[in-house]
Amino acid sequence: MQPSFGRIIVDALGVLMFRRPSAAISEYWPSYLAFGLFFTGLAGIGRYWDNPRAEWWQQLGLGSIAYVFVLALLLWFVVAPLRPKRWSYQSVLVFLTLTAPPAVLYAIPVERFLPLSDAQAANAWFLFVVAAWRVALLVWFLRSAAGLSGGAVGVATLLPLTLIIVALGVLNLEHVVFEIMSGNRGAASGNDMAYGVVFLLTSLSLIAAPFLFIAYVVLVFRAYRREGES
Repeated sequence: MQPSFGRIIVDALGVLMFRRPSAAISEYWPSYLAFGLFFTGLAGIGRYWDNPRAEWWQQLGLGSIAYVFVLALLLWFVVAPLRPKRWSYQSVLVFLTLTAPPAVLYAIPVERFLPLSDAQAANAWFLFVVAAWRVALLVWFLRSAAGLSGGAVGVATLLPLTLIIVALGVLNLEHVVFEIMSGNRGAASGNDMAYGVVFLLTSLSLIAAPFLFIAYVVLVFRAYRREGES
């Protein structure tokens, strides 16, 4: 029997509160995935609806939906060599989509009723809160679902994130990183402070990525050695 819409909402809220969902999520995962993809697309629409620099597919939320599939594949691929428990692309994808609802905060048009400086600060805080919440959820997921512990959780969390941030900076998908570096900022907007945070994270990720990769290789070697000894 398919889970009710209410059951899906309760399980989704439970995930956001760091609680294990019901067993229905494994058997009826397409229903949970559809729910998560709806909020993923909605968050994408909210993030770009008032951004004149966004492409049409970003404003329709299609970029966010495509991105979550790629992110799930990257996370699955990076974590798999660490020999996690109960690890599948399906479970990773469903989990990531269920973390999308907090990103709807991006849809709040704070620049419509706040001064520019306050709108910039609010958007930066939205970015920080949503990012911190979702990273904390990822740490919880890697510990509870994948069974990783200690340094493996830290590396499995930070390495994919740094790779994504660097890739976004290189591809310039926000149309902002290279503008900041060149000093060509154009007209001020309510997202400028958030863009500054993105640029800072890109710089830090470039520094951290080599060290995280070395730690990752060591952890993979240890994981396979433990498996061979068991």
